[in-house]
Amino acid sequence: MTQTNNLYDVVVIGGGPAGLTAGLYLARARYRVLILEKDDFGGQITITNEVVNYPGVGRTTGRALTQTMRQQAKDFGAEFLSAEAIGLDVEGDIKTVHTSRGDLKTFGILIATGASPRKLGFEGEREYAGRGVAYCATCDGEFFTGKEVLVVGGGFAAAEESVFLTKYASKVTVLVREPDFTCDASVAAEAKNNPKIDVRYNVELKGVTAGQGGLREATILNRETGETETWKPADNGTFGVFVFAGYVPATDLVRGVVELDDHGYVVTHGYLETSVPGVYAAGDLRVKNLRQVVTATADGAIAAVELERYAKQLSEKTGLVPPRPTTSAYEQAEATAAAKTAAAGTTPAPAPAKRSAAAAAAAAQTAKKPGELFSAAIKQQLGVVFGRMTRPVTLVLELDNTPLSTELQGFIGAMVALSGGKLNSVAVGADGLITAIDGESAPTSLVVGEPLEVTLPADDAALPTYGTLDDSGRAEFDVAAAMPLARPAVRICTADDDKLTFTGLAFHGVPSGHEFNSFVLGLYNAAGPGQPLDDDLRERAAAISSPLDVMILVSLTCTMCPETVLASQRIASLNPNVRAEAYDVSHFPELKDQYGAMSVPCIVINKSDGSQTVEFGKKSIPQMLDLLGA
Repeated sequence: MTQTNNLYDVVVIGGGPAGLTAGLYLARARYRVLILEKDDFGGQITITNEVVNYPGVGRTTGRALTQTMRQQAKDFGAEFLSAEAIGLDVEGDIKTVHTSRGDLKTFGILIATGASPRKLGFEGEREYAGRGVAYCATCDGEFFTGKEVLVVGGGFAAAEESVFLTKYASKVTVLVREPDFTCDASVAAEAKNNPKIDVRYNVELKGVTAGQGGLREATILNRETGETETWKPADNGTFGVFVFAGYVPATDLVRGVVELDDHGYVVTHGYLETSVPGVYAAGDLRVKNLRQVVTATADGAIAAVELERYAKQLSEKTGLVPPRPTTSAYEQAEATAAAKTAAAGTTPAPAPAKRSAAAAAAAAQTAKKPGELFSAAIKQQLGVVFGRMTRPVTLVLELDNTPLSTELQGFIGAMVALSGGKLNSVAVGADGLITAIDGESAPTSLVVGEPLEVTLPADDAALPTYGTLDDSGRAEFDVAAAMPLARPAVRICTADDDKLTFTGLAFHGVPSGHEFNSFVLGLYNAAGPGQPLDDDLRERAAAISSPLDVMILVSLTCTMCPETVLASQRIASLNPNVRAEAYDVSHFPELKDQYGAMSVPCIVINKSDGSQTVEFGKKSIPQMLDLLGA
């Protein structure tokens, strides 16, 4: 047989739970598999902040669950590509997947593109998505605490989620097109009997309009009389709209290629094969009676096993053999374990049936002690990150005379103390004077008109920073003019060749809550080696040649914001032309009002030609690169 380097056994289109599971199974069976994803590896479940019904996992987040799935698939040798599938040629033994990054040749194809929330098309829906119009109560309900919300829909999701929203909203008004809910009566009864919920039947939302701070008015059609009314919340303030109108399968790619049902879902047969030999479907895009992560992973496993057989048959028929994974992380670990066992002349000891008393005691230490900022578990995780950093990082704190500045100093001081010398800090007051270095008094060896020098405890070397002193001895920092100089802020700098350099990564506010992980990873990415990144994404990031200043407006309770911050700052860590600074809008309401930021990340891109782009929503690294024109 002839080995063909540009051929795959299977190309999986879609990187959600179904696609990742299929990739895991195929790679573990030593087949060459590539998982193609145009957006965010992990799929829709990544926006779910709490997953409690996945068997064997007590409680986790959607992102954590799918990150584990991806790592498992990668460890077995699965390949990944961030690109969009734009066409399929499925005739013959060798099929072609046309992508935005080139063509892929393969024996088999698995379609796992999932489904997305159905849009209703009312006026303002697209314009205010993420800024008042939402599709996930778990993700966005908290942003409407104390406000009224409209829920659009009459099915199971609308009834159930309207009850959930009463945890936050002052009042929930459900708009149902039909004379009654269309879901099970017992589920509908919970909504009907809730004192904070008002259900209106035979009505339809026609549009929403916004004013200062969010949505202000809604237009509602009475389907019986044909009359419309203008609806406002009782306090004449802002409100939210939650749309629960079902899902739309992402099957445009295969329309006219494989058989679909009347609703656009892929029709599959006994072992998830479609109407085309060698093309299979798994997950939420196929006809099925339950769409959950557990059924998606089951689909992925079933389809993968069938595709193994199909690829083997095609390889024997054509005489072509794709190069199979032989040096995966799993195989290396197995070889290492086997070598150790052989050297010792023993067999591995069985795992203990019960957790030992020592393990139980260690687990008890993971709780945070009174007065401490970080729990034992977080300290341990920080220790791993700091231990891997290849160079020290200096955190420059730009402070003012507010309690928030005091909080930021305490927060960063605690991290510096845990870093084992990998972190240093310099505090600069509102007047521009350096006030402290790692909590100690500022040095006196500052020369007016010369590069600003500070003595860093790490090596006692005088290092010029990224600013200068004016004639009154105040520091002036070389920061992007397009970026608001909002205090307090922490800027990440690195020391190379006796020079302190601003990396372009900064956070305005205190990087706690959901932003803690993105901040820690920002330190790791700035110091190196940084998070692993596919070569094609590195090349795209490095190719940005014009200065770009990226401002990300975030909320510490937003589950979508950390990835967006991390994506922009990962790019900035690779290219000095890019600056990426995050702002906690709860402390800078003027920015929130200026850009209409609400329940999703607000991304403001300032370009060298003076133009500005404003975008809303969660962005992965490939999506952020697209947004930056890379």
